[in-house]
Amino acid sequence: MKPLGPIPSGFEAIDGVLAVAGKPVTHWVEQAGGTPLFLYSAERIRARIAQLRAAMPERLALHYAVKANPFGPVLSLMHGLVDGFDIASGGELRELLACGVSGAEISFAGPGKRDRELEAAIVHGVTLNLESEGEADRALALGQKLGLRPRLAVRVNPDFDLKGSGMKMGGGAKPFGMDAERIPALVRRLLDADADWRGFHIFAGSQALDANAIAETQGQTLELAARLAEEVGEAPPHCNLGGGLGIPYFGPDRPVDLEAVGAALAQRFDQLPDILQETRFCMELGRYLVGEAGVYLTQVLDRKTSHGETFLVTDGGLHHQLAASGNFGTVVRRNYPVAIATRFGEPVEEEASIVGCLCTPLDKLAEKAGFPCADVGDLVAVFCAGAYGASASPALFLGQGPALERLV
Repeated sequence: MKPLGPIPSGFEAIDGVLAVAGKPVTHWVEQAGGTPLFLYSAERIRARIAQLRAAMPERLALHYAVKANPFGPVLSLMHGLVDGFDIASGGELRELLACGVSGAEISFAGPGKRDRELEAAIVHGVTLNLESEGEADRALALGQKLGLRPRLAVRVNPDFDLKGSGMKMGGGAKPFGMDAERIPALVRRLLDADADWRGFHIFAGSQALDANAIAETQGQTLELAARLAEEVGEAPPHCNLGGGLGIPYFGPDRPVDLEAVGAALAQRFDQLPDILQETRFCMELGRYLVGEAGVYLTQVLDRKTSHGETFLVTDGGLHHQLAASGNFGTVVRRNYPVAIATRFGEPVEEEASIVGCLCTPLDKLAEKAGFPCADVGDLVAVFCAGAYGASASPALFLGQGPALERLV
């Protein structure tokens, strides 16, 4: 049997059925009108943010990376819990504005911003994280055209990366931000143009579980920010330290030692050089805040055997859970945390593969793993489904359409 990933702690059963927000998931499925269904636990999101606040230095602000989960009710919940939002498109900006978030609470990163997106950001007072000199030229020209002073930060491609991160955003040639040696000249141009320079955005990587690696990268980030500020000759008002905190998906993974990360950062803050003493720092997190708060539920439609192997065929699949299925084929496929929700906590009775309803052999939610004996009508739960699920999967593939979503 292939191992399953670790189910996040705290999930329990009510009468043998997985419970979310104090009720069996069958209740939420009935209330929503069926499956496939993403459930997001507001209680778990609040608890994670409280845990993070307790571990991190008080001066560190917390921003939510909307790309992780842009579901409207989740954004509304976050508005009362975090200090700001980071977006990567005009569509995400519209979602936040519709939730009552002000532009002053938003920063906008990402290469390839369209002029209409830059213009909307400037009009609403959003901080633009500039990714190139060309983008700076366009933002300054649009500000002049609109008669508005644009709020502009500069995204730095650092000369280091986050060791052990699942996704490296810095170090070496990257399409994100500008190489560090080009930053001072650009910032001086922004200041000469009387733009509202907001500081630096330095994002080295994400989905890291090693506290020592995260702490080392944060230290390097602070050193880089100080060096650039000295070269510019101005203190940055803000500095986004990026994110980096990951969550366990697979068998050997262990949670980040949050207290160790916070203690190391507090020590770094105590030793800041004079030029960064008044700088406001933030950490930008998405997956870490919402990932473990989500469960994807899909119903077993068929049970079949082929050459001695058991398959449970569901009404969901990779069109909603691309990452859990293996991202259209990985070299070594590993199982996410998956369970039979309507037999939660029962002992393993068989080896089975859980597959989706699409006509591709890549549509697998679990491969040759141990489960209680399930049948047609049972519900399957995929955990760690709160981030990069519904909005990051090909919902229109084969005309299947999106899953239902509920914040509970």
